[in-house]
Amino acid sequence: MSFISEALKNSYHTGSVWPSSKALAMAITRSFREKDGPRRILEVGPGSGPFTKVILDALRAGDEYHLVEINESFCRNLQNRLIDPYLSRSSDPANVELHQGAIEEVSLPSSFDFTVCGLPFNNFPPTVTRSIFRQLLELTRTDGDLAYFEYAAVRRMRGAVVGSDGRADIRRIDAHGKSMMKRFNGQREFVLANLPPAYVIRLCGLGS
Repeated sequence: MSFISEALKNSYHTGSVWPSSKALAMAITRSFREKDGPRRILEVGPGSGPFTKVILDALRAGDEYHLVEINESFCRNLQNRLIDPYLSRSSDPANVELHQGAIEEVSLPSSFDFTVCGLPFNNFPPTVTRSIFRQLLELTRTDGDLAYFEYAAVRRMRGAVVGSDGRADIRRIDAHGKSMMKRFNGQREFVLANLPPAYVIRLCGLGS
């Protein structure tokens, strides 16, 4: 209910009125969970924490996990409901830090092996989408990967209800996504068990 309330108040930053499913969370975090050794993980736009819970459950001693969330209410919820309980129950917890603010403005201490992003790129103007992607790529190691998701057919549905300027923006965002897929060996995974169904998009080879 907290997620729905915040989504209705701020659809620009939230992008949905329903939290992501466990199936989507497992898909978007797969490469991180399959990696051995110490891992540096960045999650951007965790919202109510469906991906956060999966990541916390998979953390090991020596891992480093940073979360960046712009919404103050979501930050309090994440800290109280997920992060604090994780830290209290673990005898040797990973380093977990939550940062409130926009990803373009937050100062982070290192580059990351894995970046998981839950931001609703199709809600943003193309210039904002490109700016956020540049920041995410700068924060992710060249041998790491960047995973994000988008709802199936979301651009087609938005195109039916926005004007000509909105449709032009949608085409620019679509072109940018295709460019990123081609440049960084992009992979798409369809997740039916989500409301609505979604694609997980994973970019690899970020140094190319």
